[in-house]
Amino acid sequence: MKIVNIIESTRPIKSDIRNAYIDFSKMTLSLVAVVTDVIRDGKPVIGYGFNSNGRYGQGALMRDRFIPRVLEADPATLVDASGENLDPHKIWACMMTNEKPGGHGERSVAVGTIDMAIWDAVAKIEGKPLFQLLAERYGTGTPNPRVFVYAAGGYYYPGKGLDKLKQEMQSYLDRGYSVVKMKIGGASIAEDCERIESVLKILGPGQQLAVDANGRFDLQTAVDYGKALSQYPLFWYEEAGDPLDYELQAKLGEVYKGPMATGENLFSMQDARNLIRHGGMNPERDYLQFDCALSYGLVEYLRTLDMLKEHGWSPSRCIPHGGHQMSLAIAAGLGLGGNESYPDLFQPYGGFPDGVKVDNGYVTLPALPGIGFEGKSDLIREMLALTR
Repeated sequence: MKIVNIIESTRPIKSDIRNAYIDFSKMTLSLVAVVTDVIRDGKPVIGYGFNSNGRYGQGALMRDRFIPRVLEADPATLVDASGENLDPHKIWACMMTNEKPGGHGERSVAVGTIDMAIWDAVAKIEGKPLFQLLAERYGTGTPNPRVFVYAAGGYYYPGKGLDKLKQEMQSYLDRGYSVVKMKIGGASIAEDCERIESVLKILGPGQQLAVDANGRFDLQTAVDYGKALSQYPLFWYEEAGDPLDYELQAKLGEVYKGPMATGENLFSMQDARNLIRHGGMNPERDYLQFDCALSYGLVEYLRTLDMLKEHGWSPSRCIPHGGHQMSLAIAAGLGLGGNESYPDLFQPYGGFPDGVKVDNGYVTLPALPGIGFEGKSDLIREMLALTR
């Protein structure tokens, strides 16, 4: 068997929203199809992938380096021992041929996007949901398709006052979410505290609010916010400072005693390990948000999970960034603590298969082959168009 083609298309996911660091008015992503020569139901098996929001599409890198390496390789070097399926680890090594270590930049996004499509194809060839395949190969053997999800939103938007913020958050609660998240750092501390308090007032029993600064703060500002936020029962305080400033994270942890979350902008096992070694994160309190779609894919994410285990961290402390079905499958298969969700943003790429509803903060994944993209009608239309 072999891969016969890899197709990339750069798509807009623009929006007028902004967080503390960037606006999304020109945001794009890469949509990828990996076409195999395996035939199921009279059609070739095709795996699909895309990168998470917040990092732009990487079609140029894919077409210049990573796609040609895979297509030019001897197909026999990219399959598993049975010869009947692809080996994601071998394909990953092929893509990274002649790449120096470190300096991950945007190549981690390019590789991670293709890697997602590879795993989708592998699970489809096996005729299994990806979460089942992952549980069998790397987990306990038994997946748990019921996964915690939280609703991410609360962006800054022109003309968006407290009433509109509360309406947005209430809409998430009405749809079954128990945890909602809003942005901070794009206004003054006083204004952000007013925004936080307005949302806290609408929360009922068992419902919580998380806040996200998107890496905006220097140490003093992070600490000042930490002191102000300490008065609130927050689910977490996310990404206060630059993701590579581990000293800032550690010093903040000395002041802010509530749960913290970070890691969505760390794109390798090595960077994740430095956070664990030097960031002062607490495995009993804090959460890690590494996103496989941005950080070289599941092959690298498995290495990260192994590293975390060596340092005494449970996979249940991992709640990935990105709101995509790939991380949902990993969560269900390998026991992660949950996944981010964007109920109204970045569609059709976020969200769940049609008919899946949030129930008290959880979704139950249907047993669809692969990642499950075929179960989301608006998304699969975009994917099928790639190969027409």
